[in-house]
Amino acid sequence: MKLNNANILITGGTLGIGHDTAKLLIESGANVAITGRDEKRTHKAAREIGAMPITADVANPDDVRHTFQAFMEEYGKLDVLINNAGIGLSRPLEELTIEDFERIYRVNVFGAAMMAARAAKIFNKQNYGNIINIGSTAATNGYEGGSVYASSKAALRSMTQSWQKELRKHNVRVMLINPSEVTTAFGNPDREERDSQPNKLRGEEIAWAIKSALEMDNRGFIPELAVWATNPF
Repeated sequence: MKLNNANILITGGTLGIGHDTAKLLIESGANVAITGRDEKRTHKAAREIGAMPITADVANPDDVRHTFQAFMEEYGKLDVLINNAGIGLSRPLEELTIEDFERIYRVNVFGAAMMAARAAKIFNKQNYGNIINIGSTAATNGYEGGSVYASSKAALRSMTQSWQKELRKHNVRVMLINPSEVTTAFGNPDREERDSQPNKLRGEEIAWAIKSALEMDNRGFIPELAVWATNPF
């Protein structure tokens, strides 16, 4: 697809991968809206890169409806949904609670699904569209303490595969990007970005992968793409 004048919606776009992706796509000529739960942070992040801010929590169905209403009122058409919003939790198995699963799944699984469901209604009518889900290499390689987070990303991976089979007949490309460890604010309760390290991935690398996947001619798409640091050791 051509990114110039494409209308793109990115959830969780105030920091990290979402913010870096929004910045890169705007530099490529796209019109981009970003969502975030904190109004002040969302508006600040949007001003920095020239994006449209939408204060919304993907875990809240009312906010999901508001997001699409605001986006369509502004742009009239949706070309790409990037399901980037996500939260994490690392906890030993014996300490896990139902509430742990519910909190993570409401964002990483239910929120992504409800955003995609709204986008699918638009894309099916248009007979065209793109969904990019930001997964994790943890979806296929669990780790100690990762019962909740890794399983949420495994669920997102499975949903991606189902949406691919469901939406291809409507010319909708559904793609999954699986980053390994990225030095962002992810998992930091203070939402402060971690310092970049020369042997670790940055948000920029994932943004580049997303941009490249989108720019393939619409006749083809990459179902799943993993991005690893070359030498993280």
